[in-house]
Amino acid sequence: MAMAFKMATTGMWVTDECKNSFMEMKWKKVHRYIVFKIDEKSRLVTVDKVGGSGESYDDLAASLPDDDCRYAVFDFDFVTVDNCRKSKIFFIAWAPTASRIRAKMLYATSKDGLRRVLDGIHYELQATDPTEMGFDVIKDRAK
Repeated sequence: MAMAFKMATTGMWVTDECKNSFMEMKWKKVHRYIVFKIDEKSRLVTVDKVGGSGESYDDLAASLPDDDCRYAVFDFDFVTVDNCRKSKIFFIAWAPTASRIRAKMLYATSKDGLRRVLDGIHYELQATDPTEMGFDVIKDRAK
């Protein structure tokens, strides 16, 4: 397996699959969202789930575990008041209160390294429960 980038602060590696999936989402629009997870044993950030172009934000929210941390990117398409089609990419750091403290610390310290690899993110959200990352929050930020 080819390793793309090492995150210096935590010693984690981001797999090529993470960057390639993100580029497909960003340029080819084949994915609506991508969920990433950290495998503590192998010290790799990997793709956990990919949502097809027809899936919604609710599908992304439903795919996040209630008791473990994840990262996610979501491609939000919208129409402006001037009737222009736009797209903004959101980075979501999901750390629910029920997750282990070790996992929360690992995800918090690895977040910036992954964000550097995923070039083209417009907004970032930090969420500990679903209300902090509701669809209304996404719409308000994208304006």
